[in-house]
Amino acid sequence: MKWNLPNILTVLRLIAAPGLAVMFLYFTRPYADWFALILFLSAAITDWFDGYLARAWKQETKIGAMLDPIADKAMVVIALMILVGYSAEHWTPWLVLPATVILFREVFVSGLREYLGDTAGTLKVTKLAKWKTTAQMVAIAVLFSQGIFEHNFVMGSLGMNPELIDQALTGQIEDVNHLRWHLEGMFWSGRVGLWLLWIAATLTLITGYDYLRKAMPHLKES
Repeated sequence: MKWNLPNILTVLRLIAAPGLAVMFLYFTRPYADWFALILFLSAAITDWFDGYLARAWKQETKIGAMLDPIADKAMVVIALMILVGYSAEHWTPWLVLPATVILFREVFVSGLREYLGDTAGTLKVTKLAKWKTTAQMVAIAVLFSQGIFEHNFVMGSLGMNPELIDQALTGQIEDVNHLRWHLEGMFWSGRVGLWLLWIAATLTLITGYDYLRKAMPHLKES
């Protein structure tokens, strides 16, 4: 393996994927949310840089081409697993359904590529697939931020009865713990994150069907 900068960034992104789960193992919230968000955003940024640098510096390698999509899928799959797992208390199909679509598509396309073997080159990454990955990354980052707002709201209202919380939110008393700001952040990051995740799931279905259509000629019986 050639240890040029693009390949190093790709390997670091691959290592960062399980690191997301480790953040919640060793740190309490909201620190785990913050560290996971920073780690995820850093990995998403390097996803653009390693490809750009490899093309600009003519350092494209076979190992880099192989590891790059694996690192992307690992980041998305592990991040979605964490989000669904930590939303178990207020389990909602609006989050689980698009996450299921995305995970199913990744497994399905990976199976197609494995079966096609040498002819898997027909399933080249399209521009729409790149937009799909971008939508997934942005949606997941926004949903990670929701956990930060939610934890701060819960901790800020700890020991307060519902009447006091309501008075702070409506401005009847001074909102010293910034409950209204945290509640607004929790609401909008959750809504925007879900909208983006549904958009990503829709693009996922479209690109998955496109890959299946391209693979069909190779799946026909002789």
